[in-house]
Amino acid sequence: MEDAFNLIEYKNGYSESDETVQCLYCEQQYMVDEIVALDEKLVTARHAIKKHLIDQHGGPLLGLLSQTKEQLGVTQTQKDILVLFAQQLSDTTIAQRLEISTSAVRNQRFKLKEKERQATQFLSVMSLLNNGHDWQVHRGATMIDERYQIHEEERQHVCDTYFDEQGRLKQLPSKEKRKIIVLQQLSQLFDFQKNYSERAVNDLLKMKVDDYVTVRRYLIEYGFFRRTKDGATYWRQG
Repeated sequence: MEDAFNLIEYKNGYSESDETVQCLYCEQQYMVDEIVALDEKLVTARHAIKKHLIDQHGGPLLGLLSQTKEQLGVTQTQKDILVLFAQQLSDTTIAQRLEISTSAVRNQRFKLKEKERQATQFLSVMSLLNNGHDWQVHRGATMIDERYQIHEEERQHVCDTYFDEQGRLKQLPSKEKRKIIVLQQLSQLFDFQKNYSERAVNDLLKMKVDDYVTVRRYLIEYGFFRRTKDGATYWRQG
């Protein structure tokens, strides 16, 4: 399977374009508006491709499991167990067939569940990346949550509220999300390719804030800045 299909297509076992429905595992395809003669009946293209998947590949699940372990992203043992899971066999029966212990089967079942959890999160990450997410998360963020789901209009409103016309901070927000927006704005005073002494950090912050010590501390706490253990060198996270 060299082509990349989406989750629904993998679950269905076929892809569909404006013109055709195509089996994922062989060259069989039908025109979308085609009426197919099947078992002395006339059926739609979707019905025909579903019947093909069952007859030729054992259905969408076994079609997927027929792929190599590299394509599935599992070990050979995990693939063998998945095939047996698909047959709804007990752990004891699976253990006997694979000549392993029942506890080993249960351990693999746990690992596969963990893999499922990781895959779900990874798919969510890729979906957000591919669909243009609005989360403005800096690299050193200590906790990524809904506080970082910041739309441009919201960011601009907060900046207009808490900075004066000269770009000086009027007050530090108490609400976390607004505080993050303000800290993002202030962090842009610094070049992430440069290192700064504590005095240099203070001097730049003094240009925009009164309580530069608190702001400097927050920049560290929220991961916008890092520093060496002795506090001699600061740098902005890229």
